[in-house]
Amino acid sequence: MNPPPPSVRPSTRPGRLAGAASGLLAAAVALAVAELVSGFVPSTTSPVVSVGEWVIDHVPPPVKTFAITTFGSNDKVALIVGTLVLLAVFAAVIGILARRRRWIGLAGITLFGLVGAATALARPGATITAALPSLLGAGAALAALVWLLGPTGGQAPASTPASASTPASNDDVVRPGAEQPATMIATSTPGAPAGFDRRRFLRQAAMVGTGAVVVGAVGRSQQGRFDVSAARAELTLPAPASAAPALPAGTDLGTPGITPFMTTNADFYRVDTALVAPQVAPDTWALRIHGMVDHELNLSYQDLLDRKLIERDLTMVCVSNEVGGSYAGTARWLGVPLAELLDEAGVQDGADQLVSTSVDGWTAGTPVSALRDGRDAMVAVGMNGEPLPVIHGFPARIVVPGLYGYTSATKWVTDIELTTFAAYDAYWVQRSWAKQATIKTLTRIDTPRGLATIPVGRTAIGGVAWAIHRGIRQVEVQVDDGPWQVATLGAVPHADTWRQWVLEWDATPGSHTITARATDETGQLQTTDRAAPIPDGASGWHSVVVLVG
Repeated sequence: MNPPPPSVRPSTRPGRLAGAASGLLAAAVALAVAELVSGFVPSTTSPVVSVGEWVIDHVPPPVKTFAITTFGSNDKVALIVGTLVLLAVFAAVIGILARRRRWIGLAGITLFGLVGAATALARPGATITAALPSLLGAGAALAALVWLLGPTGGQAPASTPASASTPASNDDVVRPGAEQPATMIATSTPGAPAGFDRRRFLRQAAMVGTGAVVVGAVGRSQQGRFDVSAARAELTLPAPASAAPALPAGTDLGTPGITPFMTTNADFYRVDTALVAPQVAPDTWALRIHGMVDHELNLSYQDLLDRKLIERDLTMVCVSNEVGGSYAGTARWLGVPLAELLDEAGVQDGADQLVSTSVDGWTAGTPVSALRDGRDAMVAVGMNGEPLPVIHGFPARIVVPGLYGYTSATKWVTDIELTTFAAYDAYWVQRSWAKQATIKTLTRIDTPRGLATIPVGRTAIGGVAWAIHRGIRQVEVQVDDGPWQVATLGAVPHADTWRQWVLEWDATPGSHTITARATDETGQLQTTDRAAPIPDGASGWHSVVVLVG
């Protein structure tokens, strides 16, 4: 008699697809529970945000510049999406590995929770509660993964064939020389585990997925309790003691394609390190001015509004702006003159740096000399006739004309310390940017756009130029290797804004290179030397290539 073939062993282990799905669902549970905790515990945030902000703080400056250049104002969205994609890949791999070795899945989720907790606790001013979303989310994810995959792995025991210890019926008797009946191959012992139950898994996966969506939605809705938009909408800013004069005729040249002289709040560029804009209520906001001063000042938001406010049209430029870039804008700002606050505090001899700190710990170092030379530096509370938008620093921020934002434009400012450049390096200085950076003279061609096809004949070449706090004296345009031609300039209220310019050109068929350059009011011609934004701002002449025909 030949021995019976091995019995069929149905696997209780889920397939790779089910393992990957289990890992992804566990990650979804972690994020949903983290959102729920953040919705009920103030000053906490999702691990995706805390990890993303940690990445922003530690990424090399060239990488940040690349992200800004590549994604523009969507750089934060790109970072969040990238983080979620990496998390999804990690979760799927963990789920697949956990099919065979549960400890890998448990270790992976635990690592996720610890990383989220560590990055949350690393934020300035963080308390132990900052770790709760990541830790509780990880705990829920562990439970979800174990429930979806089952408490143990492995295969079902082999089916047990009939033996001498098990009475056999007459039909089970094997006569000498007869073939074994097929029923003996697959006979199962009562109570032996069956194969992987896909229906059960799909039911549980649907339950977990639905629960994650519901819990996450509740968490997001609860986070709205910390939104300060309603408090901002209820504010009415006082009239300025020194109002901005009406713009002179001709500030906008009326040429289609040229950037408007004034930038709306919605169109104003945003470059900062906050993945989620801090929500600071005006009734709890406070500003401390201390350090190398004779008298420490502590001001509430109402204290600022009760002071004599100034209103000025000022152009701001980000140091990350490439030649021809769009990270510049002009707005009408309302605020308290910084020079008055410094005089009231009494700046001590030797203090050459003002360090302003945001509620999220970001810092900027500003030369004290630039705040006391007559320029309209201010603690701003208004922008274009309304309270500062939340993403632009509500309730208050610093605005200093003539300096790149990384050395001055602190949003959500809560602290000002008088110190020295020798004693302290601000946020971006610690990351290899220059300690001081005056906005360079730059010209930008807005129309025609690069690689545009335009008709033969009269065409307007136009754009904007800036040399903030020096002013623009002249803009010149060159087509191909032809002579430099002087453009017509728009009017400006003062030297702290950009300036429109336009030149009429008789376009001839073919491909043409258009170049522009500016001269500031000191007589200094914009440098032709091409430089990247790091360490103190980009430089070079802007050129575009167009096709006429």
